[in-house]
Amino acid sequence: MSKTRIYLDHNATSPLRPQARAAMLAAMEAPGNASSVHGEGRAAKALLEQARATIALGLGTAARNLIFTSGATESANLALTPMVQRGTDRAPIEVLLLGAGEHPAVLAGHRFSPEAVERVALSPEGGLSLSALDDALARYAGKRIMVALQSVNNETGVIQPVREAAERVHAAGGVLVCDATQAIGRIETSFQTTGADFLFFSSHKIGGPAGAGALAAAQDALHISESLVRGGGQEFGRRAGTENIPAIAGFAAAFEAALGGMAMENARLGPMRDFLENRIARIAPEARFFGRETMRVSGVSAFALPDIPAHTLLMSLDLSGVSVSSGSACSSGKVRESHVLAAMGAEEKEALRVSLGWTTRKEHVEEFGMVLADVVDRIRSRRSVA
Repeated sequence: MSKTRIYLDHNATSPLRPQARAAMLAAMEAPGNASSVHGEGRAAKALLEQARATIALGLGTAARNLIFTSGATESANLALTPMVQRGTDRAPIEVLLLGAGEHPAVLAGHRFSPEAVERVALSPEGGLSLSALDDALARYAGKRIMVALQSVNNETGVIQPVREAAERVHAAGGVLVCDATQAIGRIETSFQTTGADFLFFSSHKIGGPAGAGALAAAQDALHISESLVRGGGQEFGRRAGTENIPAIAGFAAAFEAALGGMAMENARLGPMRDFLENRIARIAPEARFFGRETMRVSGVSAFALPDIPAHTLLMSLDLSGVSVSSGSACSSGKVRESHVLAAMGAEEKEALRVSLGWTTRKEHVEEFGMVLADVVDRIRSRRSVA
């Protein structure tokens, strides 16, 4: 087996794309602050606005409706507030409905009081239950409602019914905020395809640098009146602080590359994921795959073996040179029970997540299968001896 490590954890962070690296290095040669009026400042401002226009165009909104943040977590904290206005309507939002499988940045990052928040159930396949959403909307009829729903679940890769949810939310006069972090570059994601009012995501999930993200609104009439980061007038007065021009330039370059190569990547990664799951099923016929019976993105597989905890597999694979995850990678390096599996009604407490991406090759998937077979055999052999 190869001594080179195999990285199969693109849902956590996708390695930096060459296009992003080149854009960052070029931006680092420009010393200006985008808020300065001199030549260097204007050059930095031009890079900033070019990046903004690139990403806004891909999302189907005007550049003035997109602001840069430090990542999806900050974007979620900013967007999920009662103080979202639509036009001249300044009344605060009264209820926040969250998909039960949302990322912790959404579940814990909103700015609503606990009594104003309700989680909406998932189906056993891992998608949001639209009937449960209908029930929740009916219970809060007459109130101003916000719904937060991710486009793709970060643990299972299951594609969520965002457009169908948005139609229901808008019929109830509400606002839908969509976490598109795991969707950009994997499925068609825009305001037109999702019907969302706000979209947010991170640079490092698509092969850009960490520390950059975006929050975009579908139209000018949508406005967040309560900022998180206050100070200067950067980002149209919505997010203070000197913009990180190299990171933003890399972000835009990665965004372009991810969207431009999406169809080819899906065609390439889909068969790899299927090969991987077939190999797992041969190694352990009792393996349970999550979300396999519904629509998933092409490069993600979440599975569990009934006799070996996912965290044991994760650590054993890591020692054998393979990098995968168990659940979300945003929990201070800890392996925890999965709230997503619990929301699906699964008996398992945790799953192993394998996520493929732009650096993944067929030989990586083949070697993963060999390493997994060896790891499972060694773990079971030790138990039989004991």
